[in-house]
Amino acid sequence: MAVGFKVKFYWYQIGHGDFLQSFFSTVAYNLENENWGSRFPVIMNELYQGKLEHENIDRALEELSIIKKELQTFSPEKVVWDIEDLSKQPPWGSDISKDITDLSNYFVTSDGNDFLTVFAHALEKAKEINTEIEIKSM
Repeated sequence: MAVGFKVKFYWYQIGHGDFLQSFFSTVAYNLENENWGSRFPVIMNELYQGKLEHENIDRALEELSIIKKELQTFSPEKVVWDIEDLSKQPPWGSDISKDITDLSNYFVTSDGNDFLTVFAHALEKAKEINTEIEIKSM
């Protein structure tokens, strides 16, 4: 089942739900000391629950910028597929593109786009049209 960000009538495809869960798990584990939402409450708590209200979009953009910068300091081996079960590994294991150099460029959507760029575009669109952003399954 495809998961993505919905902004009014705009759809930003991400990919499988496990993939999106891996992004959140990786952030919580590596950047928040396994304390989910402690540093990035808007993205990790509010948006993760399914919907981010318009008034928190600017804060989410700030959090995403910090997340991207800090993920650059972690090697791809530090990806967390599921914070609830750290023994789980991505379906592709360690067989990844040589273009992936750190966790900031590890996540690629099912369309082949950089996940963090797609995420930022969805947030920027929500800000532009004064609406919320939702995580939806299609």
